[in-house]
Amino acid sequence: MLLYDKIVIVTGGNSGIGEAIARAAAAEGASVVIDYVEGAAAATDLVKEITQNGGTALAVKADVSRIDDLRKLIGAAVEAFGRLDVMINNAGIETRASLLETTEEEFDRTIDVNLKSAYFGTQLAAKQFIVQKSDGLVINMSSVHEDWPMPGNTSYCVSKGGMRMLTRTAGVELGPQGIRVVNVAPGAVATPINDETMNDSKQLKALTDSIPLGHVADASEIADVVVMLASGQARYMTATTVFVDGGIMQGSTGL
Repeated sequence: MLLYDKIVIVTGGNSGIGEAIARAAAAEGASVVIDYVEGAAAATDLVKEITQNGGTALAVKADVSRIDDLRKLIGAAVEAFGRLDVMINNAGIETRASLLETTEEEFDRTIDVNLKSAYFGTQLAAKQFIVQKSDGLVINMSSVHEDWPMPGNTSYCVSKGGMRMLTRTAGVELGPQGIRVVNVAPGAVATPINDETMNDSKQLKALTDSIPLGHVADASEIADVVVMLASGQARYMTATTVFVDGGIMQGSTGL
């Protein structure tokens, strides 16, 4: 098993890509801590599913835009399993608003959930790794829009662009202590955040036509890459982004 005996936190782990990561990590032998804010029933059901399949999982309610809740989340993992090996900062939201339309509240919420949570999630996980005197890994779930403009979704792009530099800078700072930081940047994925596009046949065709591999990713296709990165197979990777986009950044002018 690729992640045998590893302790993994997945923020926003009860839906979408986070849910797929939690399921895949548990299947590869990890003990998974599933963070959620809303959707307690979904988190409970996922823990039950993982347990019934022979895995180990724990659900923890924590708003990762709040530093105290991040501390609680990491503390719960350490209390339950004795340590932390991989922190996956996956939680994210979109507002789908242009620069001229974005309100202060929308901007603050997007930055808090997407970037602030990743910043302090990385910090607190790194501190835990240092206390443990162990190597560790932080995976930040970014987006092709850390590098690729998306007009009409400006604050989201800003948050992901910030995550790009967080990962590069933190990876350089923490590398001498054996702590790695890597971004995973998906393209179009069939998750609830993209329901509007997925349910509109015209939009969906335009999107799939722009993807060289010809289809929107299933969340499991992203999760498989995360599992590989969390395994020993990617131990020389840090301070960089892995794009998992079906070639869309090369084959299209917009998403």
